[in-house]
Amino acid sequence: MTFPVSGVETAIWIPPLVGLVISFFTSMGGISGAFLILPFQMSILGFTSPSVTPTNLVFNVVGIPSAVYRYFREGRMNWPLAWNIIIGTIPGLVLGLFIRIWYLPDPRAFKLFVGCVLFYIGGRMLYQLVTGRGKKTSGQAAETRMRQQAAAGASCAGASNCDRPTIRTISWSLSCTEYEFFGECFRFHTTGLFLLSLVVGLIGGVYGIGGGAIIAPFIVSFFGLPIHTIAGATLMGTCVTSVGGVIFYEFFGPLVALPGQSVRPDWLLGFLFGIGGFVGMYLGASAQKYVPSSIIRPVLAIVIAGLGLQYVVGYFL
Repeated sequence: MTFPVSGVETAIWIPPLVGLVISFFTSMGGISGAFLILPFQMSILGFTSPSVTPTNLVFNVVGIPSAVYRYFREGRMNWPLAWNIIIGTIPGLVLGLFIRIWYLPDPRAFKLFVGCVLFYIGGRMLYQLVTGRGKKTSGQAAETRMRQQAAAGASCAGASNCDRPTIRTISWSLSCTEYEFFGECFRFHTTGLFLLSLVVGLIGGVYGIGGGAIIAPFIVSFFGLPIHTIAGATLMGTCVTSVGGVIFYEFFGPLVALPGQSVRPDWLLGFLFGIGGFVGMYLGASAQKYVPSSIIRPVLAIVIAGLGLQYVVGYFL
């Protein structure tokens, strides 16, 4: 099958299958998988024009809502964190879109920067895991109680007295946000996370990943928050900002694009990736509560660091 906007030629079942497999695993760590879908489009499918960025964002828009619904249904949506990410990411996203169109039609140089960021974050997570420095903030007791409840088969299908793993906000201010998860309290610096989200939005706007691949491991590594309490929020933030990015590229992109430059998304290709992502992320979000962070974090760290190293090495080859 040939996709008219991108010119990609591939079997119609390949994009959904790739989207499903990637997003199933990445959604457990609060990442949609767009950071892996993008290099697949560019390197395997040969889709290298600026249109690949909004096409990748279409994947997020179609695929993420299923995971967000699942995390919300199970009471694992961290709303203060989600809104912090959304409000911080959107301004950076808009600026990143202009940079992508005007200054980086060939994102090779920017991929070097993104590669360095990803390699540093993934390497830091691996270092913490090896040295044990991240254990004290991992929320192991709360995680154990969550998995015990999940193993007991507690149903959360609408019962008002359901003992589900609810994230409860304790306090919020510009300096600190505190929340409770299964009897344990966690906190993060509100303004600091906002500034991080602003930078991540800029990177996401240029690169077309929505920012989740950077902000999720960054929150785990630097803010010390348990991955089971941030996954829904980071996916929620990625989805909202991706909607904004798709709207911009579709309606405003052609107005600021260079002559002859294709900036609109390939809707059909992005939708097919997204359909697979929709199924994969729902299954991943459902399975996450059964998987300990001692498995999720190393896998996430290795994938992030490996991809970053690939980008850095690829720049010089």
